[in-house]
Amino acid sequence: MRPSFVPNGPTSPVTLLGDEEGLTQLVGDPAVAWQTPWSELSNVHLVRFARSMALFATADGVRYSWRTTNRSDFDVVAAVLAPHGARVVRRRRRAGVYVAVLVVLVASLAGGIGAYFSKGSASTTIIDDTKAVNLSARDLPSGFAPTSESLLSDLFSTPNKVITSTTVTTAPPAKTSTWGQISAFFQRCVGVTAAKDRMYGAAGQQPDYQVSSPVFSASTNGGEEVASAAQYYRTTTMVKKDTTEMTNAKFGACFAETNAALLESVYAKNYTHVPVATNWRPVTFERGFSRGGVETLHVPGVTGSLYLVFVQITGGHYEVTLGALVSKWPKDQSFVSTLVSTLLARMNSSTSTAT
Repeated sequence: MRPSFVPNGPTSPVTLLGDEEGLTQLVGDPAVAWQTPWSELSNVHLVRFARSMALFATADGVRYSWRTTNRSDFDVVAAVLAPHGARVVRRRRRAGVYVAVLVVLVASLAGGIGAYFSKGSASTTIIDDTKAVNLSARDLPSGFAPTSESLLSDLFSTPNKVITSTTVTTAPPAKTSTWGQISAFFQRCVGVTAAKDRMYGAAGQQPDYQVSSPVFSASTNGGEEVASAAQYYRTTTMVKKDTTEMTNAKFGACFAETNAALLESVYAKNYTHVPVATNWRPVTFERGFSRGGVETLHVPGVTGSLYLVFVQITGGHYEVTLGALVSKWPKDQSFVSTLVSTLLARMNSSTSTAT
């Protein structure tokens, strides 16, 4: 299980017991028992993968996961959880994919940069699995609901619309254009040439599929909005090469800065952007790569400061972008870190074959 119920507490071995009252877990050796009433658990999600199964649940604002490679008890566990509102998902095995190829979220929304390659027939199972990686309402505390009235909607594509690679090649943006200036800023910020930049430059590769979640909004903590976009790549080598660029010490701040600049260019009549972003490293209970940044945002017509948080998460065949717009930072750090852990857990449970 991740994380432990108490700081530095045991996370294995684990035995889960369920009855009409709630969920009991025995953790550690010697075992310590923890009892949690069903009324205190929310967003319960049981998933069966090709070689494992995982249980996700939120308790007291913390997202927990239990994973095992033994799937023999899946139907038994499902029968116990289903009457208490759990979502049970049996994910099908992926079929093969025959294709080549990047751009990160914002680049693709801006029209795409770099070479595009043709692809074979689409794989329904891989598309479904890519959608399933994204945030859903069950991952969020009560009070969150989809919204179309969000600034994040300008940075994420239409919810659940699958974007696939094409044979179309787009010309590089004019250096004097807003997008040209923004992409050039990112390259100066991280210290990479346009020719070698894999995020917005010529070295980028397309994902086979890209799909965004809805933007979810709640009034808690002065207002919170979150969304994610998942990208599936044909080979893990593509993801590893992108990840190498993301290990740059300045990447998190530069990535958040670029998205903030793009957003401000949409809402500011006379676009002038002053860089103020800082790096932010999510604290996650799931192993995996993530880098983030936070930008203080000033949008015309909006009273007070907003904080735009962008995190890039990679693993296996996936690259996932998590965006959040909050008004109480750093109070929301734990909340956003929990969402990163949820996304990492799904990516780590992927059954895609590495190539």
